[in-house]
Amino acid sequence: MITRREILKAAAASLVLRAMLVRGAERAATIEQVRAKTLRYIENMRFRDGPFGRYRYAEDMPEPTLYSSTYAAMTRGLYRDLHTLTSAQRREWVAYLQSHQDDDGLYRDPRIFGEGWYKDDPEWCGRRHLTCHVLTALTCLGAVAAKPLRMLEPFYEKAKLIAWLEARDWSKVDFVGNEVLNLGTLLQYARDFQKEPRAAGAIRLMLDWLARHHLNPDTGLWGSIDVNEAKGISRAVMGAYHFWLLFFYDRAPIPYPDRAVDSVLRTENPKGGFGWGVHGPASSACEDMDSIDPLARLLVLADYRRDDIRAALRRAEAHVLGMQNDDGGFVWTRGTAFSYGHPLMAAGKDASGMFPTWFRTLSLAYLGKALPDSAAGRFNWHFPNAPGIQFWLPDKTKPQRSPP
Repeated sequence: MITRREILKAAAASLVLRAMLVRGAERAATIEQVRAKTLRYIENMRFRDGPFGRYRYAEDMPEPTLYSSTYAAMTRGLYRDLHTLTSAQRREWVAYLQSHQDDDGLYRDPRIFGEGWYKDDPEWCGRRHLTCHVLTALTCLGAVAAKPLRMLEPFYEKAKLIAWLEARDWSKVDFVGNEVLNLGTLLQYARDFQKEPRAAGAIRLMLDWLARHHLNPDTGLWGSIDVNEAKGISRAVMGAYHFWLLFFYDRAPIPYPDRAVDSVLRTENPKGGFGWGVHGPASSACEDMDSIDPLARLLVLADYRRDDIRAALRRAEAHVLGMQNDDGGFVWTRGTAFSYGHPLMAAGKDASGMFPTWFRTLSLAYLGKALPDSAAGRFNWHFPNAPGIQFWLPDKTKPQRSPP
């Protein structure tokens, strides 16, 4: 039996949520102001001396980083601001990005590689990860990687690609998700932008393998993490988000889409965002994105639990907008400091940073595409449609392949 106390508690929670949505709607009603503030913040992160395209990660950072340059290009691209560049500025920015490419095709930032997360160039966050960002930034700027991705040579051999997939630590699927997305994105880019014919077979093999291994048909998720535990479901969805991107980009249906929707909706938390505290307090920029993206895409591509998805995404819009600071940048999550693996990519408590500014702007872009009648839906977001994290395919490209 429901007690009076429980009824009052539920009513209070409803009022809080309603107030949050109203505040979000008031802010969202001026999406152009959100845009102007964000672009002003990004411009304030740019170094005025030297070649164009060099950006700091946060206000007090003394040096530029290559990651920050990609965040600037990708965010400005979403907001259709790159057309304001002069020809000289565009050339300088592209040249700055290209100057960091090694002979194996991967990009490297000498300022950050060698310490922190990047000490040993791990596959989940090392040069492969950075390279995927640079490739999207180059696409936003109308350029293609100058050198071929020679590091992909071993993965064109079926046995070596399968051995690599089998060697992943599937008990840590949230890390494996990054590893597989990084490699898969590079294969898709080599196929579509560098016209490497062998990449087509490799990415097809990867998707077919993923559809048959380490996958739970009851949840639509990969790996062996206990999804009955709150952080477990968050970690599993975070891993799956990265795999799903490869399927979505290739217009291939994800396995068990209805169960995937059920699982992702379980990550919604009382804050209006997603995730249960994998990265500190709940609703980090990553946890929010990793649920918003698949829900937004599946709302368009499928017919399952559409009202539930819409409701969750509407709550998420107000939440994401609440992560913007007065300086125009966005925070990783409220009440915490955050370092993206290196001292040059760190922001203090409640301070804006370039990574969360890009990721939360990208979240708004997906929310806008999924909810055209929402505040974010009032802006005509631009997507480069390169493989990786930042793409949106039109409805006419709904999957045509049969489910695995």
